[in-house]
This record gives sequence, structure tokens and C-alpha cells, in this order.
Amino acid sequence: MKIALLGYGKEGQSAEKSLKKNHQNIKIDILENFDPKKIKQTDFSSYDFVFRSPSVPPLHLKNETSVTKYFFDHCPCPIIGVTATKGKGTTCTFVKALLDAEHIDAHLVGNIGVPAIDILDKLTDSSVVIYEMSSFQLWDLEKSPHIAILGHLEPDHLNIHKDYTDYLNAKANITKYQTTSDYLIYYKDNPETVKIANTSKAQKIPYPFDIPEDIKNAITIPGEHNKNNCIAAIAAVASFKNISPDEYLNNNKMEILTGLKKFKGLPHRLEYLRTLNNVKYYDDNFSTNPASTRVAVNSFPNDNVILIIGGRDKTDYKDLPEIHDILQSNNLKNIVLIGESGHELAKNYQDNRFILVESLKEALNTARKQAENYDQAIVLMSPAAASFDMFKNVYDRGAKFQELIKNLS
Repeated sequence: MKIALLGYGKEGQSAEKSLKKNHQNIKIDILENFDPKKIKQTDFSSYDFVFRSPSVPPLHLKNETSVTKYFFDHCPCPIIGVTATKGKGTTCTFVKALLDAEHIDAHLVGNIGVPAIDILDKLTDSSVVIYEMSSFQLWDLEKSPHIAILGHLEPDHLNIHKDYTDYLNAKANITKYQTTSDYLIYYKDNPETVKIANTSKAQKIPYPFDIPEDIKNAITIPGEHNKNNCIAAIAAVASFKNISPDEYLNNNKMEILTGLKKFKGLPHRLEYLRTLNNVKYYDDNFSTNPASTRVAVNSFPNDNVILIIGGRDKTDYKDLPEIHDILQSNNLKNIVLIGESGHELAKNYQDNRFILVESLKEALNTARKQAENYDQAIVLMSPAAASFDMFKNVYDRGAKFQELIKNLS
């Protein structure tokens, strides 16, 4: 068997390891650091399979596949797939926490950082997989999960997708192949999500819906959006049990409370770090577009927020009205600008609330100095941009921010 791997990141490396383990007489050619546009001109007819990495646009070859497609073809148990523009990882982890509280063999994979192919050998028909699915993983998927969560959708990754329609079409694959025996949990307050839901054959559960006050209070991470993420997770676990959300809430309250109280949120997603001199510090480095930064800022309506924002644009966001709306929020007292887009924003915002800096350390020291002038102050790093202008990736940016916070005295 002859295989081509397009890309050699986490998924590519896992695919190579798994394929070599499960197939004899296999030859794998690894292609990396290529131009995605030029790769379309390559002749792959001599290969049995071409494995596409998530960020490589589909080539529409007869022998083309991906780790996600391979996993869906070989998974022996139900899959709960989760997609949205932001909030996917948190929603997935809520689902995992609720299933863990009932000692169900649940596995969390996908865009959250665990290649799905890594766990195939561990699965049985009594397992369940929670799969965080980016638009890239959904792009050419030809099967849909048994249970799908479709959250809030806004423009993103338009530096890779040809346009917003292409992005939405990819997201729609999470329900495109569902049947009447499957479930779709969809965010009812987003027109794009509703439009996709209207095309689905699955049993539909719109959210958010009301949940008991004690369950609301057990959600320890801030923001109305995280309450909604939790509600979607509740609906997904109810669907896994083939019961209504109300029945699940009524009959499994103790397990739900146990699961929620153990979940403290994910790294770099509105993660509380520490309080120093009455200032609270939050790491929201996974916010790489304006939509997610808006949600982060709105999570602290009664606090005085010092925002650290900027990086490499995934879209030309300096021209979007949305970034202006965020920066005019009443709870923002100062905005510390950093990175490539920080310099662009500085040209448009020159009042004394905006401070341009040249390093992450300078950004934190500036934000701290400003925050200590206010009562009930928060320093929030929520960049609304990618990290590649100054850092290896979003994890590197978040880790360096956390290290600087740790060393504050």
C-alpha cells in the first residue's frame, strides 16, 4: 500500500504511526512545507490513499481521505461531534465531564489537541467519542456524527476558506448526513445555525433552554456563553441516553452537579490565573478572532477591564465594524495594543485609552499599572488575532503569558 501524507503536524504524525502499526508492506511519503495551491497540480494517481491535513484545502481526488474521515469509517461506537466558531472545546469538555460523572467510557479527541486516530485501538462498542470538529476537519466529511452540536457561527478562517459560504458549507457537514435516528443540538439565536438546522433530517433540540438554578450555579467559569455551552452539553448527554433534556435534568441531577463542579474550564479560554493587589488576571489567548474577544469582554460587564489585544490577522479585521464595537465597550478602561494588528489599530485609535507596546512583557506591565488604578479590575488578554507574528502558536503565546503572570510580585 502506498500512502501520501499532506502535512506532518500532530494528525499527520499520528496517521503515520497508526498506519504503519496496522498495515504491513506500507510505504508512506510525507509532504510538508508545500504551497496548498501548487499541490493541486501534483499527480497522486500512484497512491492508494492521500491523507489531507486539516488546513490543506480538499483536492477532490478519488483516493483522498483525512484522519477524520478514516476515524469515522473505523470508529466502533457513537460519536458526539461539536462545532462552532468558538466554544467548541469548552462544550466538548462539558460533555466529557457529564459522561465521566456517570463512569461512561468517554474519549475527547479532535481539534482540542488529541488526534482521533490515536484512540481507535482503545474503543469498544460501549465507548463514546466526543469529537471537537473544526471547519477544516468537516470540510469534506461524508458522514455525520450520531449526535451533533452546532453552535454560534461567525466568519473565521477566511485566510484559508475561499469565502464565508465555503466556511459555512464545511460546518454544515456535521449534520448533512444525519438521519431521523440521529440528533442535532443547535444554537437557536444565530441565523446561520438555524439555516443549517432547517436542512437537517435529525431530531432537533434548539438551545439555550431553561435549566434549574442550582445547576446554573454549579457552572464555575464566567460568561453567558459558557452557560449556553453547558446547556448544549446537557442536551447532548440526554440525546446519548435517548431521553429528553428535561428527563435527564430531573433524573440525573446529582451526577450533573458532580460533573459541573469538577470542570474548571480549559487552558487559555477565559482561564482565571490569579489575583494580585486586587486585580484579577485572565488568559483568553484562544480568542483568535473578534467574535470570541467580544464574548470575553462581555463576560465581565460589572468590572473595569484592561484588555490586551493584537497579533496576526486571520482576516483584515481592522476594517470590520465588530472590532470597533468591542473597543467601545463601557467596561473597557484601557486597551493595550500588541503585535502586527496592534500597530494597525493604533493608527485608528489615538485617544489615551489606547497604548501601543512592543512586547508581551511590556503589555502585561502596562496593563497591570493601569488596572491598579481601579477597583474591581481585571487584566484580560484576549487577542482577537492569531499568534504567528510573535509566537510559535497559540499555546506558546498562552504559556508565555501565564509564565509572566506567575512571576508578578
